[in-house]
Amino acid sequence: MTGGMDVSKFDIDAPRWDQSTFVGRLRHFFNITDPRTALLSDSELDQAKRLVGSCRAGNVPAGTTEEQLHYAKKLYDSAFHPDTGERMNLIGRMSFQVPGGMAITGFMLQFYRTVPAVVFWQWVNQSFNALVNYTNRNAASPITPKQIGVAYVTATTTALATAVGLNLYTKKAPPLVARWVPFAAVATANCVNIPMMRQQEILNGIAVVDENDNKLGYSRRAAVKGITQVVVSRITMAAPGMIVLPILMQRIEKYPFMQRIKFLHGPLQVMMVGVFLIYMVPAACSLFPQRCSMAVSHLEPGLRDSIRARFGEGVGYVYFNKGL
Repeated sequence: MTGGMDVSKFDIDAPRWDQSTFVGRLRHFFNITDPRTALLSDSELDQAKRLVGSCRAGNVPAGTTEEQLHYAKKLYDSAFHPDTGERMNLIGRMSFQVPGGMAITGFMLQFYRTVPAVVFWQWVNQSFNALVNYTNRNAASPITPKQIGVAYVTATTTALATAVGLNLYTKKAPPLVARWVPFAAVATANCVNIPMMRQQEILNGIAVVDENDNKLGYSRRAAVKGITQVVVSRITMAAPGMIVLPILMQRIEKYPFMQRIKFLHGPLQVMMVGVFLIYMVPAACSLFPQRCSMAVSHLEPGLRDSIRARFGEGVGYVYFNKGL
């Protein structure tokens, strides 16, 4: 929409790619999880937010191109919460998953032999995960500081118990099995950390709307569906790097040149995890639509009857933000 075309008519919230397909969602998340956006200043992000706001108001600054609008929306989606419009903390953003995740995961995979090392890196990882889960929650369901603390302690304790227990159990197991202990701990903790951090959604329900974004009520079943999908996505995000990389490292560590550079094994694993995460972060986020749907017939009886009393059979599905 450059030249003589009218960018004031540009719909900046229209999906750039088809969100009903995995490929379309993958292109979208490759765009907004770009780790380079984590390097931008708050002023640059705020400028992008202002441009997005101007476009929504139909007041695009003169000389603005479609490419500039797309880039502003990319920055907005990468750094601002979809529910509140507030700037998210840097560490909790999905665009920080590659640099943050590669460092923590790489060192978890490297330092898995001793209990103190396992305890320290699992604690670091769960602290990171708790912040990510809180940042990417459905913000329409508030959570108290006490609930955040309980969720953090519960998930961290679960991860540590799993990691330390398996670490001791695998002392006599094949070496490769011991290398997979960090993934077992991470997967188990994700099943606790995410539901605990988003417990308000499960207890009180998540806001559901019709296809025109008219609010219809709150549903606990919708919350459970959304959170389950997030858990699956997070485990999928970690799986390739934490399952395949130990196999590669066990094989290449036998070579003489690798024996001579043992001090580089940690940094090497960090870089290799980064390669996995560059692709797995957007791929895992793309497994399920961000705007999740559920048939009205699958909702709680009270909410289902309320919707049907108001709209009859005119509303077949409800929609909600599942979080990331």
